[in-house]
Amino acid sequence: MNLDKKQSQSWKGRTAAFLFGQGISLFGSQLVQMAIIWHVTLETSSGIWVTILTLASFLPQMLISPLAGVWADRYNRKLIMILSDGVIAITTLLLALFMMSGNTGNAVLPVIIIVSAIRSFGAGIHSPAINSALPQIVPEDKLSRINGFNGTIQSIVQFVSPIAAGAIMAIGPIYNILFIDVATAMIGISILSTLKIPKHQPVPKAEKTSALEEMREGFRFTWNNRFLRKLFATYGLYIFLCVPSGFLAALMIKRTFGDNIMFLTVSEVVGFAGSVLAGLLLGATGGFKNRVKTLFLGMLVYGVTSLAIGFTNVFWLFVALMFFIGFTIPFAQTSVYTLVQEKVEPSMMGRVFSLLKVMFSGFMPLGMAIFGPLADVVRIQTMVIVCAVPIILLAMNLRLSRSFYREGIHTPEAVGTGDNQV
Repeated sequence: MNLDKKQSQSWKGRTAAFLFGQGISLFGSQLVQMAIIWHVTLETSSGIWVTILTLASFLPQMLISPLAGVWADRYNRKLIMILSDGVIAITTLLLALFMMSGNTGNAVLPVIIIVSAIRSFGAGIHSPAINSALPQIVPEDKLSRINGFNGTIQSIVQFVSPIAAGAIMAIGPIYNILFIDVATAMIGISILSTLKIPKHQPVPKAEKTSALEEMREGFRFTWNNRFLRKLFATYGLYIFLCVPSGFLAALMIKRTFGDNIMFLTVSEVVGFAGSVLAGLLLGATGGFKNRVKTLFLGMLVYGVTSLAIGFTNVFWLFVALMFFIGFTIPFAQTSVYTLVQEKVEPSMMGRVFSLLKVMFSGFMPLGMAIFGPLADVVRIQTMVIVCAVPIILLAMNLRLSRSFYREGIHTPEAVGTGDNQV
């Protein structure tokens, strides 16, 4: 996984350009995500419709990710990122033209769902490639800090995007945001196309294998590694339990504090401000040398904070707690991604990251399928409280599992040689 001397000489410039280009593209995508969620929430005020939209936005990622991981290990990861971003941009452009032609209300909702599903397929193909390509550019001992800075960029984008989305939606139709997304995608693709990313070397095989067999190989590798198996299971359950406090937050705000887009904007901005601060902290320090300790603290604080949110009916206090919710997210995400990048060899990394994507894009829609319809008959705050307790217990389990906790300490010589015993 280590870069050679010649490659490492220019890694900083390439990494900066790579992250900047992806950040620009992410900004447009985040604008669309905010606009669509708010549009559906405000138009329908329905937990069912929010659930359908969420499933359309994440289930396709889960379905395509295992195959996308094989592609990321087989083929040129840079080309995969360019093509997937291009398809997303074209699909978004078609939705903008459809809405611009005068289609509104219930007529546009099914089209939004379809477009969200196609965008999700593109994101599922893009994600394993980008996470696997980063270690091809960045020296191994810098991965945690670069992941922290990458998290900062994402948090800044997420901090700015709700402000921008709220302002644009206040002064004009939603399709203006869709056109912005197309433009930012083109900028991101242009920057990426100019970068030279070292090619990864797939493991030589005695005979040609099918994509299905390579998918199975990636699953077996992850399942037989006790550390990765527990890491993925913990992360998946954590995502599932975060659904009420995270993905139903907009609906909770509308029902608790009123039908005001300003409330949605302020809550999103403050939450992402917490993410920005945490990302900067991780980028500057790299977090704890023990990555599991970073994960433990992130999950623990999230659980305690979401428990408090469940009892809150005062908006300013709710917003303050959302800041701490946002602060914890980079701790969990950065530590998980860094652990995978440090412990998995490059030839297998695309498939392992695809399984990580499956954990997110599978457990989150599962949570929405359960908690979304329940939100129409049960107070969301009640569900938040019920889910906060097991999040805290999950975090404590990480700390009390001594062997797992010790393996979180970064040891470069152990990369790719994790415990593969069942």
